[in-house]
Amino acid sequence: MLKTLFGRMSKPKSYEKQRGTLEGDDTKERLRLAKREDTRPEILYYLAEDNVPEVRRAIASNRSTPRQADAKLAQDGDEQVRYRLADKIGRLVPELTAEQREKAEALTITLVQELATDQFPKIRAIVSEHLKSADNVPKDIVLQLARDLETIVAAPILQFSPLLNDEDLLAIIAAGRESGALSAIAKRRALSGDVGEAVAQTLDPKAVGSLLANDSAQLREDTLDWIIDNAAPMEPWHKPLVKWPSLSDSAIRRIAGFVATSLVETLCNRNDIDASTAVELAKAVQEGIGPEEPEISEADTEPPNAEAPKDEGGGKEWAAELFKGGGLDNDALQDAISDGDREFVIHALSLKSGFPSDVVSRVLDTANPRRVTVLAWKAEFSMRTAMQLQLRIAHVRPQSILNARDGIDYPLSENEINRELKKIR
Repeated sequence: MLKTLFGRMSKPKSYEKQRGTLEGDDTKERLRLAKREDTRPEILYYLAEDNVPEVRRAIASNRSTPRQADAKLAQDGDEQVRYRLADKIGRLVPELTAEQREKAEALTITLVQELATDQFPKIRAIVSEHLKSADNVPKDIVLQLARDLETIVAAPILQFSPLLNDEDLLAIIAAGRESGALSAIAKRRALSGDVGEAVAQTLDPKAVGSLLANDSAQLREDTLDWIIDNAAPMEPWHKPLVKWPSLSDSAIRRIAGFVATSLVETLCNRNDIDASTAVELAKAVQEGIGPEEPEISEADTEPPNAEAPKDEGGGKEWAAELFKGGGLDNDALQDAISDGDREFVIHALSLKSGFPSDVVSRVLDTANPRRVTVLAWKAEFSMRTAMQLQLRIAHVRPQSILNARDGIDYPLSENEINRELKKIR
């Protein structure tokens, strides 16, 4: 049978001795043969079906084992056998030349595809670890690993694979991945502005922290503004924000308004800060108070479609005035959210959604991310506004926030929205 499988070959003197070992019951000798790289291929093939797991594990690790035997081992019931096979094959694939991949090693690629879908995460993870930097493997294998729901599997590929483009990464983010996967993407070298924005829009505490710690990432000014808008309660973001390579004077002033005094001192020492801002911040540090806001003209502070500024405590009346004049838009509501003006927010949502203000207040008190999001949808505000509403008014935990799809779109289907609307009513 062995001759038929491998063809007629001239046999070294040791062949008969190796064959004799198979016919005996000496486990130590079979294990020794299984570990040796000069053992005849047909002997290794035969040992791939040995009834002792330790022997099959050795065969799985042996680089000389024929691929036909490896194909058997990929179906082995012993998890350690498949793990060792995955480790070996994972190491081999990045070393293959283009010619080897096209010809002799087609079965190797097939084995990688099979091991990348193994039921045990640690087996998929070892494949991912070996392929994370490879540029010579089929992209469908890389995508399979990148989309894996287990972080230990997906993270190495998401952080390092040169085969993933922005479109791939944006689709993975839009699928609503958990914190570990998002953080891996945030750590990629030279991350693009589009992907950086998508990560920032999730408001995932760990992922945004990783993004800010990645000084090779390209973050547009509006993306930084979004992060700063939501950074006050996120203490782990403060230090990397202060150390971000390029900040406008406006951003520096805003950051100084919520970070610790020691970090304000760090801001004062930045090379890109203008002299007047530096002096103002230094004075604020000495006096133990927050920095003054820059002077703004009266015209700049006048709200749209309004004749007079909002009186203190007049959130309800101000919301009604803006609504009447057509100025109750995303900017107006986001300003109120940033100011913590709950009264304004409640009445703005009530006026725009048609729900009574007490119903709106009750929804916000539930801190239910889906219900708060549907309330914002009903009021025709953007998903970005809905995310701020969840975080800063409804006080949804950051890790539980319902994130935008593709950075801007509502993530719920029509049926899901209708179900939540019925619960609100």
